[in-house]
Amino acid sequence: MKCIEAVNDFVIKFANVNGSGSASANELFAKAILRMGVPVSPRNIFPSNIQGMPTWYEARVCEQGYGGRRGGVDMMVAMNPQTWDADVAEIAPGGYLFYDSTRPIPESKFRKDIEVIGMPLTEISNAAYSEPRQRQLFKNIIYVGALSVLLDVEAEVFEKLFAEQYKGKEMLLDSNVKALHLGRDYVKQHLKAPLGIRVRRADKVGDQIFTDGNSAAALGCVYGGATVAAWYPITPSSSVPEAFQKYCDKYRVDAETGRSNVAIVQAEDELASIGMVVGAGWNGARAFTATSGPGISLMTEFIGLAYFAEIPVTIINVQRGGPSTGMPTRTQQSDLLSCAYASHGDTKHVLLFPEDPYECFEQAAAALDLADRLQTPIFVMTDLDIGMNQRLCKPFVWDDARQYDRGKVMTAAELEAGKDFGRYKDVDGDGIPWRTYPGTHPTKGAFFTRGTTRDPYARYSERGPDYIYNMERLLRKFKTAADIVPQPVLRKAQRPTRFGVLYFGSTSPAMQEALDVLTEQGIDLDAMRLRAFPFPESVDQFIAGHDKVFVVEQNRDAQMHAMLVNELSIDPARLVKVLHYDGTPITARFITHAIAKHLQPAQTNTLQKEAA
Repeated sequence: MKCIEAVNDFVIKFANVNGSGSASANELFAKAILRMGVPVSPRNIFPSNIQGMPTWYEARVCEQGYGGRRGGVDMMVAMNPQTWDADVAEIAPGGYLFYDSTRPIPESKFRKDIEVIGMPLTEISNAAYSEPRQRQLFKNIIYVGALSVLLDVEAEVFEKLFAEQYKGKEMLLDSNVKALHLGRDYVKQHLKAPLGIRVRRADKVGDQIFTDGNSAAALGCVYGGATVAAWYPITPSSSVPEAFQKYCDKYRVDAETGRSNVAIVQAEDELASIGMVVGAGWNGARAFTATSGPGISLMTEFIGLAYFAEIPVTIINVQRGGPSTGMPTRTQQSDLLSCAYASHGDTKHVLLFPEDPYECFEQAAAALDLADRLQTPIFVMTDLDIGMNQRLCKPFVWDDARQYDRGKVMTAAELEAGKDFGRYKDVDGDGIPWRTYPGTHPTKGAFFTRGTTRDPYARYSERGPDYIYNMERLLRKFKTAADIVPQPVLRKAQRPTRFGVLYFGSTSPAMQEALDVLTEQGIDLDAMRLRAFPFPESVDQFIAGHDKVFVVEQNRDAQMHAMLVNELSIDPARLVKVLHYDGTPITARFITHAIAKHLQPAQTNTLQKEAA
């Protein structure tokens, strides 16, 4: 048997039990590799209960910097008897199995085409610690210590991480370092190390930061000027308002009075939270809520009110598996249609598609500007994979000279001077009317905010021409939005090609790798990453310039495909669906296989015609 050999390029997966304290140890392992200058992309796969169920932590080590899931497992750290068979089956031929050998396991439970590494973790931990919880927690650190020798990760890196984490808590520091070296010493004395897969110091991390999308979006809301947040807890979005509160406690407290300069409300349900945000937006505050698919379902009537009454609202939707309760702790891109056309009647909403934590920060702040400028709900469409998993990204950048874009707000002076004010009147041709804040002027600029039809001056009207004027004006505003939302990013192939691919959001890291692999296979694709809806004209032009365009997305019903066909009147036959929706993040291998399988017959036919 030939074992896998790779330096700074492998996938290791930890199979644990939820509630065992393994998450902290596994994260420690990933951070140690980062400290050695090697990019790592971890993903936590956990159940939607409190404890006792299987959980996995997959870390991809990749010096090239690919951050998406590759597909396949080179080493499995099998700590959960419940999932043993499936975990062992997942290891690639020539890969490695590391397990707790305290209790004997039948020979039939192993594979002959992998290298098996047994270590009596429970026995070692029980001998060193007497308290049951300590035994469990430090067993995790012991296996991290063992892996550090097997994979050639320096002990000093872990010790420095411990020193930072437990500064001023010497007892915890000493006990963790002790557990680390229990694992290291055992491997040095009893096992062959290092393995064929290993870590070697590099300088490939640079100035990148390691954070999650939910924290980044929360910080973006702080910098973007949000002063009101209302929310109801729901996986996987709850850490957005929690992080927002943490940042506000640091940055939004008046130094003289000690009073908070923001209002953060945990509402009784999603209906109340969106209602509070709509009310705050009507009053002139920059307000947001964070939720997931089930929350969007409950919020749709208020979203429709905000659209029709033209009230600025920002909604951060951290998507998860659906429908109904679906898979609360799995990722998907399956809320596109429900958000783009949320509410009854003819509605269209602006959606933003961040690809990583950097863009979560950037687009959360931009959404608050867009909501004010367009006077409408703006959706930031992140998902569990981006939101809850830590990954490397560019450092956040903010220009302190940047001014918030409050849009068309008529002042008391303008009203006093006699400027004509029609709350729903299009005077500039862009579909965006002027508005006033409540209390702007004692006698002028007031209007009745309603969800029913009205004329340009906000007076109740059921006249057909008034309704048509308003609905067509809203369409003009939506068209205006296409020019001011984040524009697509184009990646041209090295050679001219008749084929293209569209992708967005969390598919991006895997897509970047898949494009490189396809190029190596002789398959050239022009690629465009969508960053927003409505689609700018460049998207239509991109599709028109290719015979076939693949649309890569993570849902069953090809929702982005449907939106492209619906909004741009594209012939569906020109768009090829590439769909992944099992709840795990899409892999580069999945994308590569799907596109190559479709294109290779076409390329063969082309070559045969040219030869003839």
